[in-house]
Amino acid sequence: MAGLEGYERPRRHASATAARWSPAVEDEHALKALELFGNPTEGEVSLPSRPESAAIARRLAQVVVLRTWRLSPKLTEDVVLLVSELVGNAVRHTGARVFGLRMERRRGWIRVEVRDPSRGLPCLIPVHELDLSGRGLFLVDKLSDRWGVDLLPRGKTTWFEMRACDR
Repeated sequence: MAGLEGYERPRRHASATAARWSPAVEDEHALKALELFGNPTEGEVSLPSRPESAAIARRLAQVVVLRTWRLSPKLTEDVVLLVSELVGNAVRHTGARVFGLRMERRRGWIRVEVRDPSRGLPCLIPVHELDLSGRGLFLVDKLSDRWGVDLLPRGKTTWFEMRACDR
């Protein structure tokens, strides 16, 4: 097939197989995000308020927690999920053009902040088993050790903190 030299045709099996996740490829994407957008541990990283920015924020969180801070894969997974939820809320509910991501570590704790220009407060609502949306702050509340919102003169910072033990 013209233009597709070197690509294998998909094999047809009775059962479909999912694409395999590759840590090396994911690390490469995460390091590229760090290079392009900056390090959220060195200062606030500004990202465009678009749905695709959630993937960038997840990659930044992943490379910081797992590679820079050398914390556990489980903690990394939880932080990445919560970053995704806070970024999703900032993109979906604030009408902002940009939002900021900042991460810091101090002895025994990590803190992740998402800043946006809206002063509208996020609302933790009851979640039911079959709900398709509205689970973001519920997850933040369940997985983090503490979370909150700091109102700013122009906007707010939504944050969470988690206990962090070295591997």
